[in-house]
Amino acid sequence: MESSSRITVTQREQSMVMSDVKMMYEIYASVPPKTQRLMMELQRDNHMEYLLRGLQQLGPSFCVLDANRPWICYWILHSIALLGQSVDAALEDRTIDFLSRCQGPDGGYAGGPGQMPHLATTYAAVNALITLGSDKSLWSIDRGKMYTFLKHMKDPSGAFRMHDEGEIDVRACYTAISVASMLNILDDDLVHNVGNYILSCQTHEGGIAGEPGSEAHGGYTFCGLATMILINEVNRLDLAALIDWVVFRQGVEGGFQGRANKLVDGCYSFWQGGVFALLQRFHSIIGERLTQSGPGEAEYHIDSPEATPESDISEGKESSDGTSSEGDEACHFQPGGSQNAPCPVNFDNVGFVSSEGLAEREPLFHSIALQRYILLCSQDPGGGLKDKPRKSRDYYHTCYCLSGLSVCQYSWLKDEDASPLPRAVLGPHSNLLEPIHPIFNVVLDRYREAHEFFSRS
Repeated sequence: MESSSRITVTQREQSMVMSDVKMMYEIYASVPPKTQRLMMELQRDNHMEYLLRGLQQLGPSFCVLDANRPWICYWILHSIALLGQSVDAALEDRTIDFLSRCQGPDGGYAGGPGQMPHLATTYAAVNALITLGSDKSLWSIDRGKMYTFLKHMKDPSGAFRMHDEGEIDVRACYTAISVASMLNILDDDLVHNVGNYILSCQTHEGGIAGEPGSEAHGGYTFCGLATMILINEVNRLDLAALIDWVVFRQGVEGGFQGRANKLVDGCYSFWQGGVFALLQRFHSIIGERLTQSGPGEAEYHIDSPEATPESDISEGKESSDGTSSEGDEACHFQPGGSQNAPCPVNFDNVGFVSSEGLAEREPLFHSIALQRYILLCSQDPGGGLKDKPRKSRDYYHTCYCLSGLSVCQYSWLKDEDASPLPRAVLGPHSNLLEPIHPIFNVVLDRYREAHEFFSRS
């Protein structure tokens, strides 16, 4: 009897997080509208100062990330691009030079000069160079050697290894296929049997694990789904079960958790929120599937952007500026670390965003609640974003919280070239970020420029 009354470590930590978040929402609800506006504002200037400082020099504590330096470049450059800014020519040249020194003699990119090429840092370096966007940065990628490297990482099973003699997992499949697609070097040999491996990683829960037999995880679910879209095999997944699993990862705080019974974390604003962007933009029959609610199937009730979810911790009224006054696991997930497709892959346009066939549906997650969590609980007023209250800011969470915020703001659009409705953007209009390509997580304009470049080169 006594043991049944004891709470677990997870329950105690969950209670603490909910208390912290509740306090933030109650403070917001209790202050005047002008103060609410300031609290809900994206602190662009402070974020830029924090990001630029990190791109130029890092302190000694970052030595533990010595094998992740291309990631730091990507996290920072992508965050800057999301804010609609860019770096100056001198800093761009230094970044290109550094990443070039990370490029292996036989292709791929390492975590630093002289290190072993790795699919994770290859993905990060390619995304960083595409985000810089100049011809110089794009020409610096040796696509011939890159193809050789990707082929070398291809396992006989059809999946990919993270590095020479490294682990096989869904991250490796995603980073390899993503890089090949971005660089216009994707072919049947690289695609062969990848879909079978991803399919073997979908669990009884509906989400996708890193490898067969493991637990479903938000980062791997994103990677698996994105890969299946790129190779035109998404219909092989149990999409109804996948959606069920991801929908229930959005908690009472408004943010997402990465796995069942884990704490909310700002980075999953993209890893989980991005799944909905992929489904809505790239799977034309998703709307038809979701409206079928037979025995035992979930029925989805979608709130409007102005609505307050029943799961909100506190309630309030809309303020005069249009904002709302409602009231761990270590997740540093880094992507990277068959059967032939049922229909032919068009490698010229694979993964390219098009409004044709978009599912005309409202978001399957509560985008306003997620924006509220990001802005009030993950934003550091001095610059940078973080996992949750009591945590410290870092470049990883800054990148993926901002990516998730962008996903929220554009989640209602049927045409990716349209501007979001004011009601879809929580807080002042200055909070609006650049749209991203949800498969690759690069700013959409930079992706289009790279797509055109690699299509003609």
